[in-house]
Amino acid sequence: MLSLLTASAEQKTASLNLHVIKEVNGKPVRNAEVVLHLVDKDGRQKQAGWNSRLMRMGKAEASGIPYGKLRIQVIAPGFQTYGEDFDINQPNWR
Repeated sequence: MLSLLTASAEQKTASLNLHVIKEVNGKPVRNAEVVLHLVDKDGRQKQAGWNSRLMRMGKAEASGIPYGKLRIQVIAPGFQTYGEDFDINQPNWR
């Protein structure tokens, strides 16, 4: 488990559990990379980010993610890059 940022004491943070699977059969995507970026109120990526290769089973974890908008991108050989913004607003996000 890795930490994205050091948050201030009063800022709420979340832990993320990410699973990257193939839509057609539900099997894990091998050699995928997950990239996380905080997003400001205008939809622009902030400088700080985290990226990680997924383990064999298509799973990745991150902790210390500040509440707010987060852009999650998945890059994998042989697949179209996927990206979407999510609102992180609870301590354990899946």
